[in-house]
Amino acid sequence: MKPSNAINQYLKEQASLDLLRFITCGSVDDGKSTLIGRMLYESQMIFDDQVASLKNDSQKHGTQGEDIDFALLVDGLSAEREQGITIDVAYRFFSSSKRKFIVADTPGHEQYTRNMATGASTADLAILLIDARHGIVTQTKRHSFIVSLLGIKNIVLAINKMDLVNYDEKIFRKIENEYKSFSQNLKFQNVQSIPISALKGDNVYQQSKLMKWFKEKTLFHFLETVKIKSQNSLNFIFPVQQVNRPHLNFRGYSGTVASGNVKLGEEIITIPSQQKAKIKEIYIGEKSIKSASFKDSITLTLNKEIDISRGDVLCKKDSLIETADQFNINMIWMAEEKCFAGRSYIAKTHNISTSIKILEIKKLYNVNTLKHQPSKELQLNDVAEVTISLNKNIPYKDYQDNKFLGSMILVDPLTNRTMGAGMINFALRRAQNLHLQSLSINKELREKINGHKGQVLWLTGLSGSGKSTIANALEKQLYAEGKKTYILDGDNIRHGLNRDLGFTDKDRVENIRRVAEVAKLMCDAGLIVITAFISPFRSEREMARSLFQKKEFQEIYISTPLKIVEKRDPKGLYKKARKGQIPNFTGINSPYEKPLNPELELDTSKSSISESVKKLLKIIS
Repeated sequence: MKPSNAINQYLKEQASLDLLRFITCGSVDDGKSTLIGRMLYESQMIFDDQVASLKNDSQKHGTQGEDIDFALLVDGLSAEREQGITIDVAYRFFSSSKRKFIVADTPGHEQYTRNMATGASTADLAILLIDARHGIVTQTKRHSFIVSLLGIKNIVLAINKMDLVNYDEKIFRKIENEYKSFSQNLKFQNVQSIPISALKGDNVYQQSKLMKWFKEKTLFHFLETVKIKSQNSLNFIFPVQQVNRPHLNFRGYSGTVASGNVKLGEEIITIPSQQKAKIKEIYIGEKSIKSASFKDSITLTLNKEIDISRGDVLCKKDSLIETADQFNINMIWMAEEKCFAGRSYIAKTHNISTSIKILEIKKLYNVNTLKHQPSKELQLNDVAEVTISLNKNIPYKDYQDNKFLGSMILVDPLTNRTMGAGMINFALRRAQNLHLQSLSINKELREKINGHKGQVLWLTGLSGSGKSTIANALEKQLYAEGKKTYILDGDNIRHGLNRDLGFTDKDRVENIRRVAEVAKLMCDAGLIVITAFISPFRSEREMARSLFQKKEFQEIYISTPLKIVEKRDPKGLYKKARKGQIPNFTGINSPYEKPLNPELELDTSKSSISESVKKLLKIIS
């Protein structure tokens, strides 16, 4: 056979193999990177020059004396090589004659839990390494819980470093039994225990001659043969990523099959519009095919034109998808900034982006003990059960049923940074029972009788900057002109509606959430609403803005400098804060986040109250 034909035959055989995605996880120094390096080495997936380089690197950075340090094949970051730990998630590809593999080497340190969760999110199986000398440790439990939370059903309990405990079967069985007892409360379908030495190669590829008491499959043989339940056997679900219209005579719907399969001529239903049509054509690229299945990236055409947009879902009548806008979810918090109930973000779920609000933090999981506890906030790497509200209905599936339709990420609307990852447990029933009541007298009619548009002027700035003084003077002028107005002032609101709130970050978030909702109702009544609140956090001010139509909400930054307002100190608050008598005082021991793009900026150390009012009157529509 010619070499070119041999290569073609090899590529054809490789293309026909199924793919197993798995992760390695466990505590620091349990041997995750060494195990993957050993697999790559023994599967002959590295070239001779890489082997030579590895041997050279092992002499410089290795921890195994004269032997090859296989961990260096995976620990690519210089910081990892210097510290001997894994920080980032490293992905590697290798294959055998029976299967292709993509493995993610995930960090062991607790502070990199979010990295570990990222690697687990796409995996079908997890290899959980345990140091035979130490047994089950805190990180073992932590990673097991997160792996279960992310829907991984198959676990390989690789009890490593058996060479350091003289290949003792009693130690292996003790750890195996302890883990099986611990994992009974997790959602695993199969836990396979295998004693190994990643460094020496025992039971990785070849059966260990030093552990003849273990008669089951080696680790690699198990990975080659383990059966993973595929969503290919489930009902057809196809979230639309793009409406494809290259010219007037073609309208296709592109995306990736989230489960099941579809054939030409089959009837589908669109969600949420509930319209029916039949599959006319199926394309992979420009190639026409007769059927498509799970994970295929395709373009569909239908036998008639119906209204379908990005984010809609196509399915068969036997796999109907529900929609909702409020959910109970499990969430892994991935940001340095804390999360509080009432905060708003952008949720991205399958092909939909929408505003999301944290309604309630129901419980915080202790991922080391599998118990839960109450909490008012989430910090980096916390895992919690929360309830959320979206600003529109979305097609969904429970995460355990379909990862694609049941998962979401939370994004900061200002910085576009990922803040958290969520897994839908179920929709809240109240979301399906609540409907907006249609009223005869609407906002337009109220504005007509008032003679002006309803709108909100949101004054923000430090205590003593002049917010309340400007708001009062502005209302007097508007009243004299016959305008319908109302002032929502920070101190006044805290004597009534928000008297139950303190000044912690969580309470400040809830304070602004309530005020924004009240301002929205007043704006709907056709009033000119003037708010005077410190409102120190950008995210809460952006949340307030998101409740209103364009030009209904205007942010006014009273930018009077701290040294000026502290000198004024009309209530003596700054003096008390400097003495430590007032905790969480904005500008002193609690931050104030300046507006980035306010509609108007006023500095009362440079402009008089009357001048400030004149500037405000100019922007009122």
